[in-house]
Amino acid sequence: MNIPADLKYTQSHEWVKQEADGTVTIGITDHAQEALGDIVFLELPEPGRLVKAGQECAVVESVKAASDVYAPLAGEIVARNEDAIGAPESVNQDAYATWLFKLKPANLADLAGLLDAAAYEKVASE
Repeated sequence: MNIPADLKYTQSHEWVKQEADGTVTIGITDHAQEALGDIVFLELPEPGRLVKAGQECAVVESVKAASDVYAPLAGEIVARNEDAIGAPESVNQDAYATWLFKLKPANLADLAGLLDAAAYEKVASE
C-alpha cells in the first residue's frame, strides 16, 4: 500500500497536501482507488463553492460503486481538476498525482487535526 509520508489523510480516505500559497490539494488515496476498482466518472465541486469539514463535495464512480468524497477542512473550493474529469482512469493510474480539487481553508490550523501517514496506515489496514 502506497502512503506518502508528506501528506495528511482523513478517516474517509482522502489525502491532503498543503501548498505554499496556503491552499490545500485533495484527492483520494491509493487504498480508496484500489477498493473502488476501475474509475469511470468524477463529479467534482465547482470553484467558489463553500464547504464544511466532513461535507460531501465530490463523487467518484467506478464500475463497482459510487463513493462520496468529503471536504477534509472547511473552506472555499478554488479549483477542480478538469483533466481528471476527462480521464477519470488517471486516478487508478496514480492516485497521488491525480488531485481532484483545491481548497482555501477557512482555518489552515485545522490541518493539524488530520491523520499522518502512520495513523492512516492503521485506518487503511483495518
